[in-house]
Amino acid sequence: MKKSALLLVVSLFLFASAAASFADAPFHIGIATLTVSQAEDTYRGAEYMVKKYGDTSSGGMIKHITMPDNFMQEMETTISQIAGLADDPKIKAIVVVEAIPGTTEALRRVKEKRKDIICLTGSPQEDPNVISSVADYSVASDKIIRGYLNIYAAKKLGAKTFVIISFPRHMSYELQARRRAIFEEACKDLGLKYVFETAPDPVSDVGVAGAQQFILEKVPAWINKYGKDTAFFCTNDAQTEPLLRQVAKYGAIFIEPDLPSPLMGYPGAFGIDLKKEAGNWPAIMDKVEKTVIAAGGKGRMGTCSYSQSWATVCALTEYGKQIVEKKAKLGKPKDLLECYDTYTPGAKWFIRPYTELGTGVTNKKYQLIYQDTYIFGKGYLKLTSVKVPEKYLNLKK
Repeated sequence: MKKSALLLVVSLFLFASAAASFADAPFHIGIATLTVSQAEDTYRGAEYMVKKYGDTSSGGMIKHITMPDNFMQEMETTISQIAGLADDPKIKAIVVVEAIPGTTEALRRVKEKRKDIICLTGSPQEDPNVISSVADYSVASDKIIRGYLNIYAAKKLGAKTFVIISFPRHMSYELQARRRAIFEEACKDLGLKYVFETAPDPVSDVGVAGAQQFILEKVPAWINKYGKDTAFFCTNDAQTEPLLRQVAKYGAIFIEPDLPSPLMGYPGAFGIDLKKEAGNWPAIMDKVEKTVIAAGGKGRMGTCSYSQSWATVCALTEYGKQIVEKKAKLGKPKDLLECYDTYTPGAKWFIRPYTELGTGVTNKKYQLIYQDTYIFGKGYLKLTSVKVPEKYLNLKK
């Protein structure tokens, strides 16, 4: 990863040197993310873009806002925050990652005010056709293909049981529900036992702390019940940290987070200080890998070498910037992939348009993306070369 590290260091130096000399930006880009406690990677991605292109308050290009943690109960706050970005006459693009419930209405209000604003969303939590009714372009993790690949990877690591941990709100989402069905079917086909365990929703009355405590208490019992050769997967970012801690402690298997990243859960779970490595993903991976191996996770725990959430914030922001500057074309996947490549040297991304299961209609405004999985102490699983059986792409929820 030395070449990748060098490229990132050079990139950091170039924009750090330029940071001190920001003139008034010719236009602004608004970025809306959740807070560090709900989705750290997206927040850090926005921070990175602020460092690169400057904050609007100091003459730069980026206006970063955070959406409320308790967003289901504070949806109107989310809507008004995002819609409020359009009040800035210099705003030319708005990026929302994760596009939580309420984003569609927020962007509808944006378009009512300013049809010229380019609206880009990442990790939408509203159905593809709903968000695509107002967003100009959306990118989501390819939960369909990854649904099969997670089970394939689990078997490759010796898992006999696969446990998904989630709650009703997430299971009401189209892609989450389809992935759950794929998990179950793939387990049947590949010879693993499938288990669904229900956990509290962090945006319910128990809050993030209560939801995390539930995981800490339940995982040891689940491992005792299903055995150490059990691969665990949870759909919520906030619950990933306690899950990782217990999986390592009790010797189970963890393929990757819902939105894979070396920063997703690992630093908090294992007390990893990454201040010196900030922004240098190869260095981050190296330090996380050594720590996880020392904690007993060698060959049984993994993630992706770059955070998809972080990369999506950066790539969509860059994409929006280039569209405004007429250096990229809206709706052209190749141009978007080049933006991903800019921020993830050495990584390979695969992108395809979403096809609605019921109608067979392809939605070119909604793209699905994924990268290979890296297992600590083992290396890449080369999942991007695995042929996913056609039936999984059309499996109903």
